[in-house]
Amino acid sequence: MKNIFEAEFKVELKDIDDLNHVNNAVYVKWMDEVAFKHWAYLTRNKAIVDTIWVVNRHEIDYKSEAFLGDKITAKTYVGDTKGVTSERIIEFYKDNTLLVKSKTIWVLLDAKTYKPVRIRENILNLLQPFK
Repeated sequence: MKNIFEAEFKVELKDIDDLNHVNNAVYVKWMDEVAFKHWAYLTRNKAIVDTIWVVNRHEIDYKSEAFLGDKITAKTYVGDTKGVTSERIIEFYKDNTLLVKSKTIWVLLDAKTYKPVRIRENILNLLQPFK
């Protein structure tokens, strides 16, 4: 069972490019915001300060367009998680239309040394409590 977290965005003028739709780079910014909000939600009862997450890879498929004033719903869940990496899927919707689907590979680092560290059980249980 997937644990889906949602965040909402409203397309503003600053998000629009020369083609009058949301710029691709804006989705990357939103992906980062959604991941941060989800992590904050997952750790709301117990902060984890000895590790940090960094992006290793993004895969993004742009399916449809969003325009000024549109309300966008981002839905995210955690995918395959093992070793030092965790996969996050984010889908952006306008109403029921899929606009963008992304997969990001995150790497867990020690907060002091910035070296990769194995994802421990306490974090794994936060990311995938039903596995």
